[in-house]
This record gives sequence, C-alpha cells and structure tokens, in this order.
Amino acid sequence: MNILREIKYLYLDLIDYIGIVIGYVPIHKLRLEFYKYFLGLKIGKNSSIHRCCQIRRGNIIIGENCVIGENCLLDGRRGIIIGDNVNISSNVSIYTLQHDYNDPNFTAVGGPVKIGNHCWISSNSIILPNVILGEGVVVGAMSLVTKDQPAYKLIGGSPAKIIKDRNKTITYRLKYHKRFQ
Repeated sequence: MNILREIKYLYLDLIDYIGIVIGYVPIHKLRLEFYKYFLGLKIGKNSSIHRCCQIRRGNIIIGENCVIGENCLLDGRRGIIIGDNVNISSNVSIYTLQHDYNDPNFTAVGGPVKIGNHCWISSNSIILPNVILGEGVVVGAMSLVTKDQPAYKLIGGSPAKIIKDRNKTITYRLKYHKRFQ
C-alpha cells in the first residue's frame, strides 16, 4: 500500500514540476491546455495566463476575459475563484494555505480566496487565505490583503485598508495576451 501512495505522490510532484517548466514556454495555448487538463484549472473564454506563473494544483476557476500577469503564484490547494474581467498584475501571490505559527505542530490552515468581477490586483501584492474581494475592488501595488474587502473600493497598504471608493459604472472587458506570452 505504501508503494502505491509513494507512486501517486511522485506522479503529482512530477505534474507540479512540469507545470513550473511549462510556465516558461512562450506558447500561450499550450500552457492553457496543460493547466486545464493536468492541473484541473477551469479557464473562461478570452482569459490568459502569462509566462512564468507558479500554479499549485487544486481547485482554481478563472472567469472570462481575465489576465493573469507574469510570475504570479496561484495556490489552488483550498480553492480560488476569480470572476470575469479581472486583472491580476505581475508578481501577485494568492495563497489559500499557510501554517498556524502558534500551533505546536505547525499545522496547515487556510481556506478559499474569492475575487469578484472587475477587480484589479496590482503588482507585487499578496492575498492571504480566506479572503473575499468584492466586485470592482482595486488592490494597490505591494499590498497585503488579510481580510475581506467590500465592493468598489481602492485598498492598499500592509495590511490593506480602504483608501477610497471606486466608480461603480465599470463596463470594460479584458482580452489581452502577447503573442509569445
């Protein structure tokens, strides 16, 4: 029985490793197909995942017309749901699992992350487990989001706090990927 479990984990580790390597391949369609069929991502129409992203398998749903920038980390182990027309800029990390620093056994804890339609998460930001971003939220660059955020707000800082309201008449549709991205 142990040998079968070891083979299973070896296979899953190999898929994860190939996922990292495939992230560097400058053929967008090939990367998306790998993410869908081997890592189990659900990716909506006209959405793109740019090169060099690290995707931890699990349950990741990406809506339509989304752009995931270069060097992002999507930790799907507890689930990520991304709405439609979401821009996740380069170097963003979204975590769904972390360790309880007070637990004597350093136990893993976490939960899903949900990102509403028309959100924009700016470069180098971090979203921690169990966070819900309401529709239209803008996360300022280099922010640390530790808790739920209401719709149509500009937030920023570490930890992120509401800075001001955002226009609620958002109608844009994203459709972007570079040819060799």
